[in-house]
Amino acid sequence: MNLITNYFSNLNNSQLSKLESLYSLYSDWNTKINVISRKDMDYFYLHHVLHSLAIAKYLQFKSGSKVMDVGTGGGFPGIPLAILFPDVNFYLVDSIGKKIKVINGIKEELSLDNVHTFNDRMEKLDLAVDFVVCRAVAPMETLVHWVGDKIAEKHLNDKKNGLLCLKGGDLGAELKAYKKAKVVSLNTYFSESFFETKKLVYLPIN
Repeated sequence: MNLITNYFSNLNNSQLSKLESLYSLYSDWNTKINVISRKDMDYFYLHHVLHSLAIAKYLQFKSGSKVMDVGTGGGFPGIPLAILFPDVNFYLVDSIGKKIKVINGIKEELSLDNVHTFNDRMEKLDLAVDFVVCRAVAPMETLVHWVGDKIAEKHLNDKKNGLLCLKGGDLGAELKAYKKAKVVSLNTYFSESFFETKKLVYLPIN
């Protein structure tokens, strides 16, 4: 948790308590349904929570915003972001039912009323959101295809509606067709070596 408070010093007691509870909740769920590798649990706050919250360093979602986390897996980046932004609605989508079961359990434990879950494919949902967020779910071309008509036309935030993707490695070829894409190295925000190759890609849509 020191990692989190080092970079996010303005958290209130409710946010701190919920973020602190995440480790034990995921550890418990992991004994029943393996959503995070045992080895990765040793770096839970670095690899999962802080990595997810990198999006909040780039953009502070305004109250009333709607954010979809596609291919959310165990709930990242959606769950940490939902704790940070209690006045924003998060729609967590995954086609694997057992992963949504874990998220629903954590949602109930932490009373995250701003989290809404969908055990389905993104393309099938009838939702319009301000932003779609994800972590290394698919190539940009696939994501843009999935997003389709899911991005609302009216803008509420300081940046135009679109995609916010956490990715790694060389993205040159993947992003060649997307001239409007902005790439931010996460070591801009965080000093840990884990973030040296990690990036945030913002692609405005509409």
